[in-house]
Amino acid sequence: MNTQQQRIRVVQWGLGAMGRGIAQLILAKDGLELVGAVDANPAYDGQDIGEVLGQDPVGVNVTNDPSMLLATTRIDVVTIATTSWVGRQLPDLKRILSSGINVVSIAEEMAAPEAQHPEIAAELDAVAREHGVSIVGVGVNPGFVLDLLVVTLTAGSQEVTRIEASRVNDLSPYGPTVFRTQGVGTSLAEFEAGVADGSIVGHVGFPESIALINDALGLGIDRVEQQITPIVSSVRREAGDLVIEPGQVAGCNHIASGYRGDAEVIRLTHPQQVCPEADGRSTGDYITIYGTPEIHLSTGPEIAGGIATAGIAVNTIPRILAASPGLKRVIDLPAPTALMGASAYLRR
Repeated sequence: MNTQQQRIRVVQWGLGAMGRGIAQLILAKDGLELVGAVDANPAYDGQDIGEVLGQDPVGVNVTNDPSMLLATTRIDVVTIATTSWVGRQLPDLKRILSSGINVVSIAEEMAAPEAQHPEIAAELDAVAREHGVSIVGVGVNPGFVLDLLVVTLTAGSQEVTRIEASRVNDLSPYGPTVFRTQGVGTSLAEFEAGVADGSIVGHVGFPESIALINDALGLGIDRVEQQITPIVSSVRREAGDLVIEPGQVAGCNHIASGYRGDAEVIRLTHPQQVCPEADGRSTGDYITIYGTPEIHLSTGPEIAGGIATAGIAVNTIPRILAASPGLKRVIDLPAPTALMGASAYLRR
């Protein structure tokens, strides 16, 4: 079989900041072929995806209506980047799966949808199995740094008694939607009101990360508790067109704890903010696994969120294509590795 015959045909669904990054990487990877693009923005409808990405035309047009694309184009995998919440993405996911197409989603809640939405997880699993395809939620967090990487580090552990992990990251590369959900640029009063009404949510994905760790290691977690507090800037910070003055909120500190009875077994911390270095805080990822042996891992700077999310999504494409039908999680699949050639992976 030649390389052309082995190319994996992919559609990118959603062309926000993350979706555009995924589309660019698909176009650049040997063995992958971008055969379609979907986005709700009417300004993109009919445009060549290359032009939307600021590149030369590639002969693939964006559509606002995926009906014809799904019905007439041979598609192996859809990578979808439209929302963080599985309930909002559910209609599109069912539509894709029902068309007999595999799915890689970067919706944070899709990393382990059973953690908060067991009925949706069961529905997605049933639809995928019915149509002989598979679906998985991936990302840098959840999906890697504070769950899959933690699990992988325990490979040589004789015993694990407790886990602490944190991720200090810079929100500057993200867009206005992320800024709003993290309370960036708000006053303290506005932040508190946003947390109360649910418009400021902090990190989306902690229950999912704890579920992944717990299921992989069998830690017996029976409840998860979370708290969100503002990170107030003491200096002026700039993120694109947004300016955060001293006294305004630059982000939020989000903590999630997984308990077995009264014992805190997992503690995950995520102080995410724009330009943390401006206020003297270095970015990085930090994991401590208590047990035998005790393990400490740290990175600096952070594993770049936007770049890594696109990489993980694209690197997962051949793995989900090769998976058995149904709803999968990152702990159910071979760990994604740099996709130097999809054709070589499929020949294994």
